[in-house]
Amino acid sequence: MTHVLIVDDDVDASAMLGELIAMQGLTVATANTLRDARKQLTLQAPDLVLLDLRLPDGSGMDLFADPELLSNSEVVLVTGHASLETSILALRLGAVDYIVKPITPKQLQGVLSRVSKPSVFKAEVAGLTAKVASTGHFGQLWGRSPSMLQVYEQITRVAGTGVSVFITGESGTGKEVVAQTIHELSRRRKMPFLGVNCGAISPNLIESEIFGHEKGSFTGADRQHQGFFERASGGTLFLDEITEMPLDLQVKLLRVLETGRFLRVGATQSQETDVRIIAATNRQPMQAVADGRLRTDLMYRLNVFPIDLPPLRERLDDVPLLANRFLRLIGEQEGKEKSFSPEALERLTAYAWPGNVRELRNAVQRAYVMTSGGVIGAQWLPSASEPPVGAVAPAPAVASAPVTLGASPQGSVVLPLGISLAQAEQTLILATLQHYGRQKERTAAALGISLKTLYNRLKQYAAEDPADGPQP
Repeated sequence: MTHVLIVDDDVDASAMLGELIAMQGLTVATANTLRDARKQLTLQAPDLVLLDLRLPDGSGMDLFADPELLSNSEVVLVTGHASLETSILALRLGAVDYIVKPITPKQLQGVLSRVSKPSVFKAEVAGLTAKVASTGHFGQLWGRSPSMLQVYEQITRVAGTGVSVFITGESGTGKEVVAQTIHELSRRRKMPFLGVNCGAISPNLIESEIFGHEKGSFTGADRQHQGFFERASGGTLFLDEITEMPLDLQVKLLRVLETGRFLRVGATQSQETDVRIIAATNRQPMQAVADGRLRTDLMYRLNVFPIDLPPLRERLDDVPLLANRFLRLIGEQEGKEKSFSPEALERLTAYAWPGNVRELRNAVQRAYVMTSGGVIGAQWLPSASEPPVGAVAPAPAVASAPVTLGASPQGSVVLPLGISLAQAEQTLILATLQHYGRQKERTAAALGISLKTLYNRLKQYAAEDPADGPQP
């Protein structure tokens, strides 16, 4: 039977909390000082410790000074005086989560439903780590390079906690796969994992999609709609391309993160939420703040635990492992196994992969389709001799001489001084699209943007100049 220890100097509050826990069929003990807490921990090791920060004889975090004392107990910080900095410190010391007083029954139920022995988590992590050496994968992630081993270590440190995670990295590096791996290792794994691409939803609908809406709240709202926060209750909500979220909605998201409550569109009563947030962007967070795409306060609230994914060009040793993995999956789907020739693997490893893992997967699939035999050669694979797509030639020192705007025969884009950022972006996108024979998926991968974003840009250009719009 699960045993809970409440460490709180408020006798009445701890007694009431103890009654609520006992009603769940669990055993419970209380301690009102550090001395009493150490005694209780010695008498019977609890499965869960609800720990207050301020106690008469010291700080609740003093219990972490003796690692053996809490070695097989989960610790959840419960305090009316929590700051983000203090909570992060407690999480670094070993707490798995924190909640702010007053505790609601829903919050308590959520904490109790996720209790698990630290030893179980450690054993699972040890098993995954052992597989990296033998098979090259960690959960859903693949790679043995030092940079990926560092990512695996970060995942194991943060997965068992409840803190927000901010994943950065170029498009196609696998940010959603990292988010899924964190969820599958977390105490929320039995609950939903929902992902939403903030750049793929219309700005007019994104608030309704995330928070839900009431019937009749706007034209076309003929029924009540549950948003992602409700549908992911108890689980993990992954907000991809967070910098594409409208700024006014970022304010509302920040409010949810700070209060744990949200409001459906058209509703008058707010609701509690029990969701862990993992956000991601292919932009540098500070640059996104400077560009006005991300609120500073939201960035710091999300960036409690940052994970930066390396681009594939910085871990080319992992390319053969990834390519063979994709080839096996395609072979299973198509019912015919194929293999790479040594020349093919050599070409794959020599290429820079501007579209990262996503481009590699697409290249493997194309080579599989184009190869009639059982061995894939280098013929249908990208070559390292191809000019880098999206390279920007240095602008002239002065702009007095006329400079032609557009793509040069060498595959680069020449831009003059004084050009607007919007015009430079349009020129680069259209030149890259032309370079890839109007293959939109490969164009998006090379530019480091989502396919949805590319379609949105082309639609915008078409409205301004029909000649620049999407073509078959």
